[in-house]
Amino acid sequence: MAVRTAARAPTPVRPALHRWPLLALAAGVTALLLALAGRYGYHRDELYFLRAGREAALGYVDQPPLTPLLAAAMDALAPGSLTVLRLPSALAAGAVVLLTGLLAREFGGGRDAQLFAAACAAVSSILLAVGHLLSTTTFDLLSWALLSWLLVRALRDGGAVWLVAGAVAGLALQNKVQPAFLLAGVVLGLLLAGPRSVFRSPWPWAGGALALAVWAPNLLWQAAHGWPQLALAEAIAAGGSGTSEPWYLFLPFQLVLVSPVLFPVWMAGWWRLLRDPALARWRSFAVAYAVLAVLFLVTGGKPYYLAGLYPLLLAAGAERALAWARRGGARARRVLVPALALSLAASAVLMLPVLPAGWLPATPVPAVNYDAGETIGWPRFAAAVQRARAGLPAGAEVVVLTGNYGEAGALDRFAPALGPAYSGHNAYWTWGPPPESADAALVVGLPRDDLTRWFGEVRPAGRIDNGVGLDNDEQGRTVWSASDRRLPWAEIWPQLRRLG
Repeated sequence: MAVRTAARAPTPVRPALHRWPLLALAAGVTALLLALAGRYGYHRDELYFLRAGREAALGYVDQPPLTPLLAAAMDALAPGSLTVLRLPSALAAGAVVLLTGLLAREFGGGRDAQLFAAACAAVSSILLAVGHLLSTTTFDLLSWALLSWLLVRALRDGGAVWLVAGAVAGLALQNKVQPAFLLAGVVLGLLLAGPRSVFRSPWPWAGGALALAVWAPNLLWQAAHGWPQLALAEAIAAGGSGTSEPWYLFLPFQLVLVSPVLFPVWMAGWWRLLRDPALARWRSFAVAYAVLAVLFLVTGGKPYYLAGLYPLLLAAGAERALAWARRGGARARRVLVPALALSLAASAVLMLPVLPAGWLPATPVPAVNYDAGETIGWPRFAAAVQRARAGLPAGAEVVVLTGNYGEAGALDRFAPALGPAYSGHNAYWTWGPPPESADAALVVGLPRDDLTRWFGEVRPAGRIDNGVGLDNDEQGRTVWSASDRRLPWAEIWPQLRRLG
């Protein structure tokens, strides 16, 4: 990739802010997400976060502490309310829309460009998908958009903005480690494409020090526990996640993270950042995108790891898209609104719970949007395990053991009388093992062959049925009743540990 380092043209001035339309659009996205927040049910990650938040720590084997603690706080505010649990995500999605408009303004975009860039973000599939759920990715997307805006301003204005960017970066790193890649990519871009003079100022260094200070508690936790997130990254790179994709789908996925018909907008933004002399002070972002795309591709990263840069690229490309429409006359201008409408319709149907749950098995939604299937059937899952427990002697000490954290989280949420649930998956493993006094277990999600090595008697005690015939990860699984334990839990437990 050729990087131009020629003399810069004058940096674009900031046009007037199109404040109220941008706020209205952001509020509209938030309102849409809240209106649909209570449909279907909890996602497996949300169930996991609720338990993790109750096991408060400075870190977990698979993530920093911010999202689990937020989940616990929202559930304490309104126990059992999906709408309240997902309120922070809906607000974060609205904020991403607003920040996209603000970024367009930084790149010289007027009223139309600001609103068009924000509208592109508002209808993007990734924003609606993660804005519907409480997830680390939701706040990671917000973090990248906010950091991008702050860094763009810092590279223009310098000064104390770097400290604000550092504080935001530190907080973002308490949610996910991915913002570190954004910062590293921008730093590399500055070294390759400039302006290198930024490193002669004390402000970026002070901002970096502040980011490390805010991130330090989780870093110390990770160091004290042997850096488990590195092992998790290896497991994800090997495909050990439900949202992992083959390497050859990484680049095609980038076309759908916003919308296939809006791909030219963000691609024009990347090219403009790379080649337009007026945006030369921000060329580092174009370099960062290319470098991170290659890095995530070769290391087995998930396709959505690049999603946080699309608000910035849409912002940079909006003015070019509108200029093309103006040159093309009325016919070209009429393309833009249908493109936005088509993107919204496709994103809403595929990424939001707009269809009745009973329709999902007959649609392509679960195949396209893996997470949709992960929000179906958890109360019925817990009820099946409860029925199996009712068939055992009332006075027996029986634990529930599951193959993954979603199953354990569902039992902790919907069948607390059976709990606490135990699992060897991710942080749940650190909350075990079961008490040695428990010689029997109800088990879901583990192979029968393993159970027969640990228990003298293993028999089926039920079957999972989500009620709509959806072929998700739990559908059709057997609930096993395992008794006459042969080995101490202290010997069984290390064999159950799994990261992914």
